[in-house]
Amino acid sequence: MGALSHLRVLDLSRVLAGPWSGQILADLGAEVIKVERPGNGDDTRAWGPPFLKDAYGENTTEAAYYLSANRNKQSVTIDFTRPEGQQLVRELAAKSDIVIENFKVGGLAAYGLDYESLKAINPRLIYCSITGFGQTGPYAKRAGYDFMIQGLGGLMSLTGRPEGDEGAGPVKVGVALTDILTGLYSTVAILAALAHRDQGGGGQHIDMALLDVQVACLANQAMNYLTTGVAPKRLGNAHPNIVPYQDFPTADGDFILTVGNDGQFRKFAEVAGQPQWADDPRFATNKLRVANRALLIPLIRQATVFKSTAEWVSQLEKAGVPCGPINDLAQVFADPQVVFRGLAVELPHALAGAVPHVASPIRLSETPVEYRNAPPLLGEHTAQVLQRVLGMQVEAVEALTRSGVL
Repeated sequence: MGALSHLRVLDLSRVLAGPWSGQILADLGAEVIKVERPGNGDDTRAWGPPFLKDAYGENTTEAAYYLSANRNKQSVTIDFTRPEGQQLVRELAAKSDIVIENFKVGGLAAYGLDYESLKAINPRLIYCSITGFGQTGPYAKRAGYDFMIQGLGGLMSLTGRPEGDEGAGPVKVGVALTDILTGLYSTVAILAALAHRDQGGGGQHIDMALLDVQVACLANQAMNYLTTGVAPKRLGNAHPNIVPYQDFPTADGDFILTVGNDGQFRKFAEVAGQPQWADDPRFATNKLRVANRALLIPLIRQATVFKSTAEWVSQLEKAGVPCGPINDLAQVFADPQVVFRGLAVELPHALAGAVPHVASPIRLSETPVEYRNAPPLLGEHTAQVLQRVLGMQVEAVEALTRSGVL
């Protein structure tokens, strides 16, 4: 039994932030019912290529993007723009613990599926709304997407090569990180609301915004600004507060050096054949190294090109200096630590026989994550869920299917 196997989640969300939260809850054992539009479903089902291949190497209908955030769920197709569909969703919400939705502010009120409407029939309901800008404020009614929020929320002002360098300019993160972080924060909020409910409180409405999360996750960079009044600039792969803490060229590529304290810098200088750096009045402390970054970094780059990446990693690891290669994803999933930790798993799939997945990073000793089923086909569980959860008769389900509600 998973840690959350006593809970039912009604997932009305699509794309990434909401589904990511739903998948985390599902991995931890919750029953997650994903409500999708008949015929189309979650937008990401069409976000390909790439698509999952069948046993003959032909594309299936399942996009890799969709597969990344929807395992362990059940797919139910309901057209809740119609009264019959709205009633079905309300009945499912009445029997659920959690609702996750990411419609525009007020978008579900027209269907009687907003928090106040569902709270009236299920006061213990935890209702998590995810939007670009939150339920209040001058931007509340705007649509918000990850890329746009990375720019508006300051992340892209910090990501990319420094001004004056070749290729300088703002760069987005290579994955939809704001969506992912919002999904994680939403999960934390849901679990906090559950804890409150379990202590005798009722349900509540959770207002999650991509912009709020993006600004909150600026972390030390935000504090660098708030404490100085000076907006940080792009530094490429360098760190604003630690030196050396970036990539360096080697004889056959590049590697990452992450010196976190003065002792590690001394060890690095010895491995680099430049022990005098550790006592140089310009470099002896991190504060001095940050101040004299422009002097030190070229000296290090001149030294690192004389050994291969493997040599640097091997020698520095032995000396206790944090470092590592810059892997592509093929190298990541072949890495012995990644393999040992089982970060790639396979699940049986109706169209492809099996589908690969990235494992959950959550390791619980008593209630481990379970991989019960692959991301569902569109509407795969409609009849099953409506009969089991709502007690509907087969004939009633078939009639709604014929009428296009399901």
